[in-house]
Amino acid sequence: MRVALIACPALLFLEFSAEFNRSGSMVPAGIVFCPKTTAEQSQRTTRNVFLTDFRLNNSTFEGHSTPRASLPIGSNRRYSSTVSVMKYPIGTVFLLFTIGRIAAQSTSTPATFDPNAAERFANLAFACVHKEFPNKIGHSLNSDADVAPPRKLTPAFYGCYDWHSSVHGHWLLARLIRTFPNAAFAPSAREALRQSLTADNIAQEAAYLRAEGRASFERPYGLAWLLQLVTELREWDDPQAREMAANLRPLEEAAQARLKDWLPKLSYPVRIGEHSQTAFALGLMLDYARAAGDTKFAALLESKARQFYLGDKDCPLGYEPSGEDFLSPCLGEADLMRRVLPSAEFARWLRSFLPQISPAKHGSWLQPVVSPDPSDPKLAHLDGLNLSRAWMLEGIAAGLPKGDKRLPMIRAAAEEHRGAGLAAVTGKHYEGGHWLGSFAVYLVTRRGIAQK
Repeated sequence: MRVALIACPALLFLEFSAEFNRSGSMVPAGIVFCPKTTAEQSQRTTRNVFLTDFRLNNSTFEGHSTPRASLPIGSNRRYSSTVSVMKYPIGTVFLLFTIGRIAAQSTSTPATFDPNAAERFANLAFACVHKEFPNKIGHSLNSDADVAPPRKLTPAFYGCYDWHSSVHGHWLLARLIRTFPNAAFAPSAREALRQSLTADNIAQEAAYLRAEGRASFERPYGLAWLLQLVTELREWDDPQAREMAANLRPLEEAAQARLKDWLPKLSYPVRIGEHSQTAFALGLMLDYARAAGDTKFAALLESKARQFYLGDKDCPLGYEPSGEDFLSPCLGEADLMRRVLPSAEFARWLRSFLPQISPAKHGSWLQPVVSPDPSDPKLAHLDGLNLSRAWMLEGIAAGLPKGDKRLPMIRAAAEEHRGAGLAAVTGKHYEGGHWLGSFAVYLVTRRGIAQK
């Protein structure tokens, strides 16, 4: 739990705000409001307030008890627990004393990703994998026969608002079952996967992908996530997983064919912070190729990564983010190159590519972002940016030599983004709820780093 305190003029008003969510369990984003302070100003004030992190199993203030297991992930409401407003100096003194005692007792206990947190993420997927509408369909029509609802066009992946979100929603469920096979949500997750990933459904998906005029369908983002789903099922030692992986084979082959035809013709990388970004997709594909033992595909991906990025210098991190980013162009590139280059070579490359990460520089070099409207499907992207930045930073740290002096800066930024990102995974708005859970699970289970 992170506690933020702002003492207002004359100590006449103090509000204590606590939020539960770190690492998918409970945490932070404690932002406190003084009179006549706007939300925007308060967000900007966070780095100037007293912050302390601690974990509580059961927290009781002002007669309100909140068991940890019952706390939802997120913030804004954010599912925050505003505990007390003290309007007199004596109350302020008491509150400061109480918080100090609790923090002293609890800071040594790190928050964990546990089955309760996993269940809340699973519930986000349950709420969308078979929810057909609303649906943002990316569909090319070749005739009247192609006019059909999403469940007919792509019968496995028709939910979660769009195809790629449906794919990684199914990945989320597979990942969580593997992580917590005996959790209460596991039987429902297995049934949801079984319902979607049938041989007949996948045959129709493959036919849809191979149809004329769909060469660029979900390329590269959705296809990269599909390969991650395949990898998850293949690595899962389970009879149902083996059956579903076999069912997915025709769609996997169709996706591979699309990508292997496209990549040699791609002359330049796409350097944006949304679905078309080349670096992020190449990273997911490379993890898949290595896990599958597909040395030819892996060699193609490594070759394109070197072609596109090896000579890059001075990435303009200060230009980020764009207003609708959910991926960082600079960090996404670095997270890919740590998969490609040996550790010492990556360290040298990173020094030229991101000179902003330097122990000689003081202050915070990368700040978390805030979505101005989580109910807007594009503006909500910024909540996902914090999550993807966090896992990219953790990946970059994993790629550096152990004694690299930049590691403390990188890890501190990763932790700050992790807290801000997980606090936004509330499910309050479907515009974010249909996909942010997958990003959170990718982060807290260290999926990409495990594939290094």
